[in-house]
Amino acid sequence: MRTILTIPEEMALRLDRLARRRHVSRAEIIRRAVEALLQEESEENAEKAFGLWRARRADALAEQRRLRAEWNG
Repeated sequence: MRTILTIPEEMALRLDRLARRRHVSRAEIIRRAVEALLQEESEENAEKAFGLWRARRADALAEQRRLRAEWNG
C-alpha cells in the first residue's frame, strides 16, 4: 500500500543519511520505524493488561466456566 506523507526537509535529510549508512531506502527506514512504534504500542498494551483481574474477588476458574458456558448457548 502506498501512503503519501509530508515531513520537514531536515527530517528527510536525516532519514536519507540514515538510509545510506544502513544501505536501505528511505521507505524501508520509515517502514522499520512504523513497525517499531506499533510493536512498542503492543507491548505497552500488554503491560497494562497484566494483572488486570488481580483486584477481583471472583474465583478465576468459576469465572472461566461461566464465560465458556455462554459459548454453548
